Amino acid sequence: MTWTITASLDEFRAAAGEYLAAHPAENTALLTIADRLERNGLNAFGAQPPRFGWWRPRPDAPVDGVFLQTPPYPPRLGRTPVGAGAALADALHARGEALAAVSGGKAAALAFAERWQRLTGAEPVVRTDERLYRLDGLTPPSPAPEGRFRLARSADRELLIEWLIAFVAEAEVMEPDLDAAAIVDQRIAERSWHIWESAGRPVSFAGASPVIAGMSRIGPVYTPPEHRRNGYAGAVVAGASAHAVAEGAGEVLLYTDLANPTSNSVYQKLGYRPVEDCIVLDLN
Repeated sequence: MTWTITASLDEFRAAAGEYLAAHPAENTALLTIADRLERNGLNAFGAQPPRFGWWRPRPDAPVDGVFLQTPPYPPRLGRTPVGAGAALADALHARGEALAAVSGGKAAALAFAERWQRLTGAEPVVRTDERLYRLDGLTPPSPAPEGRFRLARSADRELLIEWLIAFVAEAEVMEPDLDAAAIVDQRIAERSWHIWESAGRPVSFAGASPVIAGMSRIGPVYTPPEHRRNGYAGAVVAGASAHAVAEGAGEVLLYTDLANPTSNSVYQKLGYRPVEDCIVLDLN
């Protein structure tokens, strides 16, 4: 079993691009991260250079596993067999890597963490347990909440910066050196963030990533506490999902925190169906 690890995005695309595109659901995070690196440069997520990898069961076999890492974020496994997850731990340990966490599909990420523990003594601790969903026919909320769906615009900038910072804090997402203003500016410019407004004011927002390999992913989704329990999140996600389909997405995806039964229920009512469970593990 062979992992190839490189700092070249071009090499990664040349070797693993077809595999990424052939499995856009399981590889959704890698597709969007690689696209962001292509658009904004290799330092888009931090000063340290990213690393990319692909796995083959034999040197002459097709690619059958992928990962990437944009430090300081942990390695992210795409669609990867369990044995390849463990083999990646061996490969990174042999390179002298120091890792604080790993993420990806649950089975492969757990295999990585278990091997890493045997190699280093670091005990894996679950930080986030998520479920990946795929849209299987959109069913908008009925009745819909009062208000309307629209694209985010420049006049929403300051509010969206405030909401993004609040979302990151509430979701406990690791965002070192978060440049909320730059993120909001980019998402507004690329028409990928959406608003639900009621009585003429924004009450909820959702992102829908640009379509890549026929896939778009919904997120982040945030409703301020004072506007919750009114159906706004479901309505804005339905609107963002319809927008993604209209933009050409054959697969519309989203992640939910399994610790939040409300959001899991809401998205299933909209027509989202489970694909796989994913996990973020701290390696302490």
